[in-house]
Amino acid sequence: MSQVQVTVGLLNLPAEILLDILGYLNVYEASSSTSSKVCNDIRQVINSSSELLYLIDLKYFNAIPVPLSGPDGADVGTRRKLLQQSETAWQKAEYSKINHIPIPYAPLEMHKWSSGIIGLPLEPLEQITFVQPTPSPNNAHTTNWQQRSCKIDKAVIENYCFSPAQDLVVLLSRVPSGESHVYDVTFRSLSEDKVHPEAAFPVLKALDNQVDLEFFDSVTSTHMIFGDYYGLFCKNAHKADGSGVVDLLQIWNWKSKDAFQCLEVLDEACGTLNFSFLTNDKLIVVNAKELLLYSLVNSANAIQLTAKFSLPALRDPFECKNITFSHIPSHASTHNQLIAFSMDIQSATTNCPCFTFYVERNTLLELGSTYTSLYGQASQDSASLPWSTWGPKHTRTFKENKFDPCKHSVFGFRTAGLTGDLVSPEGKTQRRSLCIRDFNPHRVMDFKAGNGTQGNQRLIEGETTSSSLFLEPLGSALPYLELTTEEKFIGTELTMEANRVTLLSFEVVSRSRILMAGMARKTHEVVQSIEVLDFE
Repeated sequence: MSQVQVTVGLLNLPAEILLDILGYLNVYEASSSTSSKVCNDIRQVINSSSELLYLIDLKYFNAIPVPLSGPDGADVGTRRKLLQQSETAWQKAEYSKINHIPIPYAPLEMHKWSSGIIGLPLEPLEQITFVQPTPSPNNAHTTNWQQRSCKIDKAVIENYCFSPAQDLVVLLSRVPSGESHVYDVTFRSLSEDKVHPEAAFPVLKALDNQVDLEFFDSVTSTHMIFGDYYGLFCKNAHKADGSGVVDLLQIWNWKSKDAFQCLEVLDEACGTLNFSFLTNDKLIVVNAKELLLYSLVNSANAIQLTAKFSLPALRDPFECKNITFSHIPSHASTHNQLIAFSMDIQSATTNCPCFTFYVERNTLLELGSTYTSLYGQASQDSASLPWSTWGPKHTRTFKENKFDPCKHSVFGFRTAGLTGDLVSPEGKTQRRSLCIRDFNPHRVMDFKAGNGTQGNQRLIEGETTSSSLFLEPLGSALPYLELTTEEKFIGTELTMEANRVTLLSFEVVSRSRILMAGMARKTHEVVQSIEVLDFE
């Protein structure tokens, strides 16, 4: 068979199959006209297909293809160009800025972000308003609001979460006394404020006949939505039969007509702190000493413990009081992703910094297989994979301020956060630079080889965060590229998406009102606003 026939045969294959075949090569390098590692025929196959080149870019940048606006979206060539422009903007910290946009004030503990949309339960608590800033077509420095609302019962609503990608709002409501369950969980459409069309049931009963309602403290409850699953975690719940205090984790497939649900009873003595979904069939539970990997087993309506990973041991008298996870978008479940979990540490006499650990999601899943090969089927009594075996060579650790809500936000392999002290020595919130870190291994490899955009980025590798609080060395893996902006920003909260950083800030403004007889009266008003940085 001639080289021409081989080339023609390859070109007739779907782009996804071609990408899988060429995945055994460095396809990003293979498409380069200067590469000497592939033959001209293979390079011709790659460069003659705009769809294949786009898929290569998506894989290289670990990017999620997002449909563009318009009746037919945009052609593949345009999408590739926009993706490359956005990545270059991130690498050079070049952004367009929408000026401060005043928004209605909502209590800080009640507003939530997801995919660039902010949920605001406004006073009086009769509805949640969801707003999204979008640039005005006539002026890039002004904005329009896309606004939606969801009606709520202010007497019983305790929490909510939402997923714009699924057009979904989940309301967690405490039921009145006399019922056998603790919560009603309601699934509503974000765009139409009615029962979500894919919800198997409009309302689910949470913790039905499971707890003693008289002693239940809802402050300890956390919940989240991820794809087909909704999870609710409650700490220190008194069992309904009076047999003791436990931690409870309940999972539902909210789309299932078979009412798939499972309830995991966790020993309160283990000190379970939190949970997070990793994929649509995997989740992780964390206590003060270890991460526990679970798999959802639909056929048995249960979650199965599959692996256990030790966390670095602390010196006495320090102990871990809380661990929080970065948000993982469910639409990115098929892509690799940085997982960040932050450990708050304290002792009876000392407030300590928090330590944030980064690990790739695929690494955790692969370590699950490693655990099984070493220890067999995991159980509550089985050993954990020691931190010394997996932590230092698979994680990266940062020391951060636990009270700083802008310390980091994660999207894919990239993180962004404001660097420096949140409060000045005079006690005022101060402006800080934005620090962008890129953990993409392809970018790091090319940067070390002198390829691609260099700019003001610097390579960080091999440096280890050390602390006398721990008995074991912390993670020093995951090299990254770091860039800090010259411009400084005020922010009390920060979130990032594929090509945007949004900063939320609020301040108390004093105003004087002139009354009768020339007397003045000073009033105070809380002003809340956002600032949008677009990397496009």
